[in-house]
Amino acid sequence: MEAESEPYVRLATLRKLHHSMAELNTGRSLADTLQTVADGIVKGLDFELAAVNLVQPDGDLVVAAVAGSEGAEAMMAGRTGSRAAWERRLAMGERWGELRFIPHTEAWVLLDDDVPQWHTAGPAPRYPDEWHPMDVLLAPMYSSDGELLGVISVDKPRNGRRPGAWGREALQMYAFQAGIAIGNARLRANMQRALVRLEREQQALRASEESFRQAFEYAPSGMAITELGGDQHGRLVRTNDALCRLLDRPASALRRYSFSDLVHPEDRNTLLRTSAEGGRAELRLARRDGSHVWVSLRNSVVADAADGPRFLLTHVEDIEERKRHELQLAHRASHDSLTGLPNSAELRARLSARLCDKPAPMSDAAQMGPGGAYGGYGSHKGHNGHGGYGGYGVDDFGGLGAEATSGYDHHVHTVPPTSDDPSEKGLAVLFCDLDGFKSINDRFGHHCGDAVLIEVARRLSDGVRDNDTVARLGGDEFVVLADGLGRADAADLAVRLRNAIIPPIRVEGRAVRVGASFGIGWAGCGMSADEVLQSADERMYIEKRARAKAHRRAG
Repeated sequence: MEAESEPYVRLATLRKLHHSMAELNTGRSLADTLQTVADGIVKGLDFELAAVNLVQPDGDLVVAAVAGSEGAEAMMAGRTGSRAAWERRLAMGERWGELRFIPHTEAWVLLDDDVPQWHTAGPAPRYPDEWHPMDVLLAPMYSSDGELLGVISVDKPRNGRRPGAWGREALQMYAFQAGIAIGNARLRANMQRALVRLEREQQALRASEESFRQAFEYAPSGMAITELGGDQHGRLVRTNDALCRLLDRPASALRRYSFSDLVHPEDRNTLLRTSAEGGRAELRLARRDGSHVWVSLRNSVVADAADGPRFLLTHVEDIEERKRHELQLAHRASHDSLTGLPNSAELRARLSARLCDKPAPMSDAAQMGPGGAYGGYGSHKGHNGHGGYGGYGVDDFGGLGAEATSGYDHHVHTVPPTSDDPSEKGLAVLFCDLDGFKSINDRFGHHCGDAVLIEVARRLSDGVRDNDTVARLGGDEFVVLADGLGRADAADLAVRLRNAIIPPIRVEGRAVRVGASFGIGWAGCGMSADEVLQSADERMYIEKRARAKAHRRAG
């Protein structure tokens, strides 16, 4: 009788629980630890079946270990249940401290969710606390910072009864220790992987030292080793022959520099943003004669076995030809191949960069100072030396349209002049169509017509300011964007440009003439680029018809 007394039973259970907890940290890997957790439930806590559900990186829970039934293991092991289904189970269960109990009278709602389950057959309960095969008892496991690591599910108590206060406390204590053991196992696994990786890297470094020296010296592209950290951080310690040839500097001279000393001033921020470990950058380095060459830099750290990373290995590849080709392609995409002027797409992009969908308030016209733009924005030249027209620099947006600027909170509204008052300035759009050009093409051929277009483009470009844009819209149509002009200024500019075009153009020993008709439009926010160009085009045709009518009367 003494052996069957409650204190003796509790003491025996406590011994088994202590033994199971002691074995939790004996696993050699995370998988061993998880299986030890499941086995400890069966051996030490008098449940015939236990499963450990582990939280995966994506949040779902996988059945990582099963103990007590080969059939249950075959059915459940490796299967995954969604986090949402598990959260539902933990939320609906009765709270037994940290445990969650779902009686068979409610567990039937869980039959159709995606959590792997195992149900043993059995009769209906004969008394209130008898365990039913559909009863669910869950023990969540948490990390030290409260993160859910997994859930232990148990079934079939050996005494056939729902656990009492003592059994619940024992299971809760075991789950707490199991969470610690799983966290420790993960740390050990991470440390072991790190140690293995470190040892392999050190072995590879030692084995390849001589190969590295030879590869460094005889590499066809530039190589450099620089100081990493300390007072001499960034100083070039060693360079190979290819880099010396690329920069036209001897190795002894390069040792006095760092890459920050050699980089083009405009590329210094690019160099500063380049990561030491695996960083890449494309920038320009200075040659001895003061010219610059485009290179691609790739960095990696050379580690010292005792003191850690000490040197930076930089691979320097000459990409001058590729960069030149890229710039040529970009220029061809945005410029007319015959005249070299911005093409129709680039013209619309530059014009759209100054326009937004909302018309400017009337008060904005009064706020505009000389030059037709608000202070603080400046102008910017395009690829061919033209293109700035006050306000935003168009190249800063890479040739993008209005969408590129619609997100700016401080957009400078473009406002057309409303009167002939010289103080009112705006962005003038001069649409130019050549008169008599078709007859030149018909009489002398397209090669002669091309020469005329090239000369007209040159004369137009010479007749405007450096911050104006001259573009070829197509055929014999040209457009001039000129910011900061009043109505009289725009009219005077059109007259000067027409007079510049009229003088004879010599082509293959013959002199040919073309005239020009100009229509002046004004860009304003609330208009699209096409609407602005169409307005200037219509004014040009009005002028062309008026001049033709006046010519007939004069004749």
